[in-house]
Amino acid sequence: MSLFSFSDPILINIPDGTLIYYPDFFAVKDANFYFNVLLRNIAWQQDTITVFGKTYLQPRLTALYANNDKPYSYSNINMLPHMFFSELDSIKSRVEAVTKTNFTSCLLNLYRNGNDSNGWHSDNEKSLGNDPVIASVSFGAQRMFQLKHKTNKALKQNILLSHGSLLVMKGKTQEFWKHQIPKTTQKVTPRINLTFRYIN
Repeated sequence: MSLFSFSDPILINIPDGTLIYYPDFFAVKDANFYFNVLLRNIAWQQDTITVFGKTYLQPRLTALYANNDKPYSYSNINMLPHMFFSELDSIKSRVEAVTKTNFTSCLLNLYRNGNDSNGWHSDNEKSLGNDPVIASVSFGAQRMFQLKHKTNKALKQNILLSHGSLLVMKGKTQEFWKHQIPKTTQKVTPRINLTFRYIN
């Protein structure tokens, strides 16, 4: 693996929250390597979600990895973790060094094409504690990451997450903002997203 090198982070100015974006956190060679390893070796699953009494398959594949056996629950889905393996642990260590945060768990999403998405939500489960730090790493196709303020509808933010990028959400972001990955009609190749978090 090559030495890690990236440009200065971009502080995205939003009220009631903190967003820090590293567009080239991983060099292209390393990002390609990790994308291929994760695509092949992650234990991807497709859970169901119930909305207004109707049950659907989630429009993406997911997996949970951790350094412990603590489950993670969201949207009435209870996920049991797999143990970190070496490449995942290397990514985590790199993210921890820059964010100065220890993470116990990683929720991964695989967006197979433009029809796969993740609807409006906040990462505000009780198990994450107050003002959680969420570190989001992207490998693969670029996808638009959208945010909207929960009370001020005029406040919105779009970020095109690039291959090998890192987006850090912290402070009051999860309390005051929702985010999503929308569907796209553009023909896009797969994208893998890793969201590192500390589960109490």
